Amino acid sequence: MKTPRPPAVLVLAVLALHLLLGQEVQRIQDGWRHDGPPMPRRLQVEFVQEMQLQLPPPARRVATAPPVPVRVPAPRSPAADVPAQDLPPPPAPAASAPVVASAADAASAPAGPVMPAAVAASGPASDEPGPEWPLSTRLSYAMTGSFRGGPIHGQAHVEWLRQGAAYQVHLDVSAGPSFAPFFTRRISSQGQLTPDGIAPQRYDEEEKRVLLDGSRATVFFLGAEVQLAHGVRQPLARGAQDSASQFVQLTWLFLTGREALQAGRRVEFPLVLPRRQYAWQYEVVGETMVDTPMGPLASWHLRPTQPMVGGDLAAELWVAPALQYLPVRLLIRQSAETVIDLTLKSAPLQAAPESPNDIPRRLSP
Repeated sequence: MKTPRPPAVLVLAVLALHLLLGQEVQRIQDGWRHDGPPMPRRLQVEFVQEMQLQLPPPARRVATAPPVPVRVPAPRSPAADVPAQDLPPPPAPAASAPVVASAADAASAPAGPVMPAAVAASGPASDEPGPEWPLSTRLSYAMTGSFRGGPIHGQAHVEWLRQGAAYQVHLDVSAGPSFAPFFTRRISSQGQLTPDGIAPQRYDEEEKRVLLDGSRATVFFLGAEVQLAHGVRQPLARGAQDSASQFVQLTWLFLTGREALQAGRRVEFPLVLPRRQYAWQYEVVGETMVDTPMGPLASWHLRPTQPMVGGDLAAELWVAPALQYLPVRLLIRQSAETVIDLTLKSAPLQAAPESPNDIPRRLSP
């Protein structure tokens, strides 16, 4: 007795579905198509060694200045938000005067100081970053959590890349199997390393879900101003960071002793997101042990002191002094239904030193 064959229409429908899914997976892997500016080309770095656990260097004491109070201006009328193409080029920032921060929604952005309490060490600027900056590093994380109320699992990678004084930070998150993710998100920051720390020049974020069009947001840092994702320019405070650069800026602050890790202390800086700015604060909750593939590591827990608004992402982080204060865990919240928990799943990988100045060594106390 012959086995009945499935109808030809059903066979064609199954083949079409497989083809469609294959095209969507390929589009995710190749990058999203859109009309916005292309993503910057990644710095080419080869990771050749695992990061070794090390005792944290003694904190280097630097000259500090008292916090400078910076107010958040009153809300502006919609007419004040002039498209960027209608504005003249921004003036060069004055080195001696801090720039007042502003927020798109002053009612939701807390007032208060946005300048970090510590300032850069004295001395002339150098074209090469000092030994306090980590070598180019790749961190891999396992991801769990929930997306719009449903459980998700996946993976994430953070790459800190530097060549001379140029840097990039990339965070790639994907949910589902690595060969066919149903959700991916990329955030990237690029700019310069300066005596005052990280100075972002551009921030990008992209998001894609299977069978849906991708979205892109780009922010440009223009000296004394910032151009947000919707094209509006606003004043920019000195020391401002973006969603990606903030984590390495914190690493630098802790490695150099510009900020002390002590329960109850607060670390402050201006934070620029695609749609608005915040006078941002992290509270140092305390020290705890975090299980990692390298064994339990003593880590400091930092937690935001205020919630985000409008669907912006806020992150708690655990930084390990034995791993150059890099984050061994990140807990990212967008809402009560969307939470991503990233935990280190392998030893971080690092590049070889670019020059003798890049060889890690203890900083003088």
